[in-house]
Amino acid sequence: VLITAGGQSALATALSALAPPGAPVLVESPTYPGMLAIARAAGLRPVPVPVDADGVRPDLLADAFRASGARVFVCQPLFQNPTGAVLAPDRRAEVLSIAREAGAFVVEDDFVRRLVHEDAGTPPRPLAADDPDGVVVHVCSLTKATSPSFRVSALAARGPVLQRLRAIQVVETFFVPRPLQEAALELVGSAAWPRHLRAVSAALRTRRDTMTAGLRHHLPELALPHIPSGGYHLWLRLPDGTPEPALTASALRAGVAVTPGRPYFSAEPPAGH
Repeated sequence: VLITAGGQSALATALSALAPPGAPVLVESPTYPGMLAIARAAGLRPVPVPVDADGVRPDLLADAFRASGARVFVCQPLFQNPTGAVLAPDRRAEVLSIAREAGAFVVEDDFVRRLVHEDAGTPPRPLAADDPDGVVVHVCSLTKATSPSFRVSALAARGPVLQRLRAIQVVETFFVPRPLQEAALELVGSAAWPRHLRAVSAALRTRRDTMTAGLRHHLPELALPHIPSGGYHLWLRLPDGTPEPALTASALRAGVAVTPGRPYFSAEPPAGH
C-alpha cells in the first residue's frame, strides 16, 4: 500500500507507472472528466468502452483490448461517475479474466465506497478483494467523505507493480506529509468516524430524493433511467436537440449548478446529457 495525496494523484501515479506516453488506455464511457484529463496529460490515448446499467460491458471490453492493444483499463465498479452504475456480480470475474488474458492491469477507482446512501444494502467488495494475481491496482480516498482539502488516499497492489508505482510517486510527490497522515489515522480510528459516515449517508439520501422529486415534478420530460443508492450523481438523458451549454447556463442563473454531459465522453457522445 502507498499513501498518496488524494485520489487524483493516485490515479496519475498509476497511469504513469503502468502505461508509456502514446499508449492507449481503456476508460469507461461515459466517465469522470478528471480521469480523461489525467490520461491526456500523461500522453495516453483514452479508448472508450460503453457502460450500461450493470457497469462496463465485458464483450465490448474484450473487443477493445483486442482492437487497441491496451494494457490498462480504468474503471469505477461501485456507483460509477456519472451513471451511478454498479458492476453486476456476474460481470466482476469476467472483467478480471478478460484483463488477465490481455496481460493488462485494471485500475479500480473505488472513490465512492464511503458515500453509500442510507437506504442502500451492503455494497459489493472491491474488485481487488477477488484478485489473487495482481491484476488490480486499487485506489481509495478519504477526501470525498471528509473535505476537498483533506488529500489522503491509498494505492494498493500486489507483486512487482508496487515498486513501479512507488518509483513514480517518489518523482511526482515524494510522500504525503506525516502530520496529514497522522490526522487521517486519528480520524478513522475515532468513535466519531462511523457517526460521520452515517450522517453523510443520510444527507446524501435526502439530497438524492429531493433532487429526483424536483426533476419529476418540474421536468418530467427528462429521462431518469437510474436512481443510484450511492455517490452524488444523477445522470440525465436530454431531449434530442437540447443545447447543453445553454441549459447549464440557464440552470445556473436559477441557482442550480449542473454539468454538461459532453466532457464525460472521450469520443463523440451518443446523445445529450
